[in-house]
Amino acid sequence: MSASAVPDERTLAVTGAPAASRVGQWSWAVFEWARNPYVILITIYLFAPYFTQHVVGDPVRGQVVWGAINGYGGIATAILAPILGAIADSGGRRKPWILFFVCVMVPTSFLLWFALPDQKGLSVAWIAFMLIANSAAFEYSAVFHNAMLPSIAQRERVGFLSGLGLALGNASSLLILVFMLWAFSLPGNVGWSFVPARALFGIDTAAFEQDRITGPIAAVWLVLFSVPLFLFTPDRARGQRSALEAVRAGFRQLEHTLRELRRYRNVATYLVARMIYNDGKTAVLVFGGVYAAGIFGWDSLTMTIFGIVLSVFAVFGGFVGGWLDDSFGSKRAILISIGGTSLGLVLAISITPDQLFFALPVDRAAPKLWSLPFFATVPELAYVGVVTLVAVFITAAYANSRTMLARIAPPGMMTEFFGIYSLSGTSVAWIGSFTVRWFTDAFHSQRIGFASILIFLLLGLVGMLFVREERA
Repeated sequence: MSASAVPDERTLAVTGAPAASRVGQWSWAVFEWARNPYVILITIYLFAPYFTQHVVGDPVRGQVVWGAINGYGGIATAILAPILGAIADSGGRRKPWILFFVCVMVPTSFLLWFALPDQKGLSVAWIAFMLIANSAAFEYSAVFHNAMLPSIAQRERVGFLSGLGLALGNASSLLILVFMLWAFSLPGNVGWSFVPARALFGIDTAAFEQDRITGPIAAVWLVLFSVPLFLFTPDRARGQRSALEAVRAGFRQLEHTLRELRRYRNVATYLVARMIYNDGKTAVLVFGGVYAAGIFGWDSLTMTIFGIVLSVFAVFGGFVGGWLDDSFGSKRAILISIGGTSLGLVLAISITPDQLFFALPVDRAAPKLWSLPFFATVPELAYVGVVTLVAVFITAAYANSRTMLARIAPPGMMTEFFGIYSLSGTSVAWIGSFTVRWFTDAFHSQRIGFASILIFLLLGLVGMLFVREERA
């Protein structure tokens, strides 16, 4: 074979197939820009607090229902994710699957517009069904989207594209929150010249339409920015195996990896510890907005600003995680990140409108700190300050966790162990949500329900003490 006939490795993807063009690679990353705002708008900051307070009608009962929704969504993901992962690895084309799940997410998001206050529109049961379906479809689409990366990117660009996708997802979420603030929440509440005099598109804030429109906005955003993936990112050829054969092959590979894991006790210990504290981190994100809105009675204006502040600090947390890892090593960095998250959670539940740090009384009738219609009391500002630290530590822990596995897994089995890493993160993600639900319901207290997340953070922290930072 002549030298000219030898493929140039710079043109080959990790799998050995021809790599996608720059446009195709960027289009793959833009799908994160399309998908991620759903989490910020619906799951955390705007629709979730509205649903628990004004659709369910009671913050405590609302937190119980929200825990059930996220718990059942997690179970659905845990049941099917391994099967879909096997199909993604062995079954050929990925884009038809992504298109199918987008087609599930769009209508279930759009119909949230009809989640009227006091269940005058869709019932809680129907809303819960749509949220569970959307949550599962969101995670399933990620399985096939992630599986595309090695087949479109050169080895030296895999890390860049993965980071680009995450960065675009965070950027689009922040952009939409800023738009929601400017277009719907600030009009009528401030006299600033650059803010519209009234909410755009005729939105009636008295009817909570600024919260309900998050569903249609997420749906339209997903449709618009999914298009480049389907047009410009190449898919691999249809596989020779049927879907059933692909599932069987995938489970055989999973069984082989689990058997091999017994030989690497240190890695197994780490994966179990990470599985536990990761569930705690996820629960903090899922219930943080619901808890804050219920305890302080925050409206959509305050929740939008709260989301913007935490999103900015979460970006900063990625840099903090890198600094901790470089300065102290991955294990110590994880201990610091999870310890900081645990301390922040304790401080967060120690603050209420009447109390600071479990002991200092606060007079609700005291003068406001300023005339702005948000964060105008000492407890509110203290809570925001504490939770920004939590956001930094949670993001840092995500970064440190990936690096830790890369440091201790055997080089020849890195791909297999990262598969287990991903699977373990989704297989038990429902336990934290159900735990918050159970504690909230049993004690009829949002505070105790939110505090139950400490169980997972501390158990994971203890588990990390038994992990050695050394290559298997």
